[in-house]
Amino acid sequence: MVTEEFAIHAQGLCKRFGPPETGVQAVQDLNIQVRPGEIYGLVGPDGAGKTTTLRMLAAIMDQDEGTASVAGFDTRKNYREVKESIAYMSQRFALYPDLTVQENIELYADLYGEPRKGREKRIDDLLDFSFMRPFKKRQAGRLSGGMKQKLQLVCALIHTPKVLLLDEPTNGVDPVSRRDFWRILYTLLKQDVAILVTTAYLDEAERCTRVGLLDNGRLLAHGTPDQLRAQTPGGIIKLQGHNSQDMRRARELLKGICTQSDSAPDSGPNSGSDQGATPSASTALGDMALFGNSLHISCPEPEATLPGLSKTLQQAKIPVVSLEVEPPSLEDIFLSMVSRKKTPEAVPETSLNDSQADAAESSGTPAQTFDNGMAVRVENLTRRFGSFVAVNDISFEVPRGEIFGFLGPNGAGKSTTIRMLCGLLPPSDGTGVVAGFDIRKDPEEVKQRIGYMSQKFSLYEDLSVRENIDFYGGIYGLSGDHLKRRREWAIRLSGLSGHEKDMAGTLSGGWKQKLAIACSVLHEPPILFLDEPTSGVDPVARRTFWDLIHDMSTRGVTVFVTTHYMEEAEYCDRVALIYKGNMIALGSPGRLKTERMHDVIVDIGCAQPQNMLDTITALPSVREAALFGAGLHAVCNDADAAERDIRAAFKQQDMRLDRLRRITPSMEDVFVSLIEEADRIEEKGQQTTHKEAV
Repeated sequence: MVTEEFAIHAQGLCKRFGPPETGVQAVQDLNIQVRPGEIYGLVGPDGAGKTTTLRMLAAIMDQDEGTASVAGFDTRKNYREVKESIAYMSQRFALYPDLTVQENIELYADLYGEPRKGREKRIDDLLDFSFMRPFKKRQAGRLSGGMKQKLQLVCALIHTPKVLLLDEPTNGVDPVSRRDFWRILYTLLKQDVAILVTTAYLDEAERCTRVGLLDNGRLLAHGTPDQLRAQTPGGIIKLQGHNSQDMRRARELLKGICTQSDSAPDSGPNSGSDQGATPSASTALGDMALFGNSLHISCPEPEATLPGLSKTLQQAKIPVVSLEVEPPSLEDIFLSMVSRKKTPEAVPETSLNDSQADAAESSGTPAQTFDNGMAVRVENLTRRFGSFVAVNDISFEVPRGEIFGFLGPNGAGKSTTIRMLCGLLPPSDGTGVVAGFDIRKDPEEVKQRIGYMSQKFSLYEDLSVRENIDFYGGIYGLSGDHLKRRREWAIRLSGLSGHEKDMAGTLSGGWKQKLAIACSVLHEPPILFLDEPTSGVDPVARRTFWDLIHDMSTRGVTVFVTTHYMEEAEYCDRVALIYKGNMIALGSPGRLKTERMHDVIVDIGCAQPQNMLDTITALPSVREAALFGAGLHAVCNDADAAERDIRAAFKQQDMRLDRLRRITPSMEDVFVSLIEEADRIEEKGQQTTHKEAV
């Protein structure tokens, strides 16, 4: 019997699927211990074994070897007691589509045996946290993908369990709701709930008590975030630019330097090499990861490398906002530790996008048609569902070859707009022209000229990987050698070589996502609509996707993309922010951060920032504070006063303050600030209307 010290205690867990010779070892000799009041983050690439681990701990699936105890009960011998002691949120929507939001929550409350007394208030509190109160009477089947995710989270939290198992619970959830979700988790920790969470958001893993990095079914490393950082030699040089295009140029330039350094002879202090011209072999650059408009470069001697790196960038005339050394983030560690073999093969340039003429001739794809160089033109577009206005009188244009980001909270109207532009949903009012064709009059012509990837993957789960690719290829008119080339390309892109015969329904969420995006661009369309294409996909795969998107953009393909990863908004040429059906901002990421962001952001670094969150929020000089990665971001008008108050608050609480600095707002800061500004304007308008009525 396991001691009560651990709420979760797994030892030597193993799980294999298929026969010993040809099957898959999903989990290998896994050991995990989680104490009450602790949150353990399990991160890893797609197919690493995270979901399988949670299903074994939830007593849904038996392990082949090893033992597991949850809330003091053996998962094999006492599975009923285990299920009564836990709440488990899976990646699959365990909702009843014909029931309303309220009815789904009530059903889960009954299943968990929650008393009727006080239930209504708890349901209302959870609906408010998730911004779902306006939709409590809507059927679950009519919710957007992100809203379904939030409803499932609410259902899992309707009772307070001893152990909470969360499988990527914030996938498809906007930053505002993610912040509130973590507030809920920290509240549960104070009630001694043990939490095991898998996540594709590495900034969320920074907030966990301990983290385990899982790859190929094995734990590569585990410990506190600081312990994991200590295992990474050297440091990170953070190169901040004005836009992602400049940072892509910098990455290509420095890759070449890295290659020269690796092949050069060792150079010591007396070698006579020009340290100011290029980084020397003794300080060769390591992995480079693009984070929107910044580039993270791992380096064994970052301080010594800075001068030469700065000079190299100046000579190449690449503008730089800042160049500084930072401790590695968990995402940096993730990218450096996970085997590069997990990344799909580099796709040959000639197969990324055949010439449009070749595509039109061999695959039947119509030639590009544009309206005065505009791939998309929208005027006063509106969509109503009964009395509910999902999209309200929006107008914008997207020129050919632009990457246009569409941001907004869940239920803001993003997917509804995309469905109208793809000819799948007629608008109530207004007009839209896509690839030269009216979305009202010629929806079928529009469909022939676009690629579309929806939130629901659009895969046939009872068909194999190859059969799905061939099916979509047939729809798009591909055949013969051209279909064969595109099939091989799609399999490489999705990282599914060797899995061509696997049923799509058996793939992990991340692999389904990769296969879906490959199928959506098989026919090399001139305009591509992607609805949250990287939701739930690990960081390595996300970068592969965005390299592909940028390559297509440079070849003239227009990409219209929605995303909840604010880092990905930095990759876009322009972004539009839609909220409650209204467009509240439009411009380049740099312009939105400098012209639309009126508040000052103060970055705060400390141990256990959640313990200082309420204190900082209550300061008179701070308008709002929120968890951000492993620290806090404070929003204020008077930065001098805020910094004085923050220092005093830490001193009064006898807490160590590691970092306090003013920073350029991130896109997440902009996103949250503009939404709150819209709420204040709406509230003020309602108060004015009320006074006039009185």
